[in-house]
Amino acid sequence: MKGSYILLIKLNENINIDIGKLGALNFSKGFYVYVGSALNGLESRINRHLRCNKNIHWHIDYLLDSGEIKNVFYNENPLKYECIISNEFEKRLHFIKGFGCSDCKCKSHLFYGTYNEIYSLIKKLKMKQYKLYEKT
Repeated sequence: MKGSYILLIKLNENINIDIGKLGALNFSKGFYVYVGSALNGLESRINRHLRCNKNIHWHIDYLLDSGEIKNVFYNENPLKYECIISNEFEKRLHFIKGFGCSDCKCKSHLFYGTYNEIYSLIKKLKMKQYKLYEKT
């Protein structure tokens, strides 16, 4: 399965996190949405994000050490739509500059907003909800 996905992440406290080459960043308590894609195994990529014990590879891995994935949404598609999705979030939410977008020209692939703002945007994208498995 190929496609794009959205991770809805909750941080329970304000925190400073060292995000690889981006350096130390301040994250406010609340809800974040991360947009990604996997053109060689969407389900494997999502399940990797859901695991607790994994090697740190991407920017999102640093954030997930401190946050909790509350929900995952996806769409199956052989094309890379993460930038199109990210542009929709960028128009309406705050973003963390340079996060998760080192391989494209987007301003970010991580966005911050209220629960209602985020869900309203996700609903408009008509993505499927991923069945969450118990984290290991």
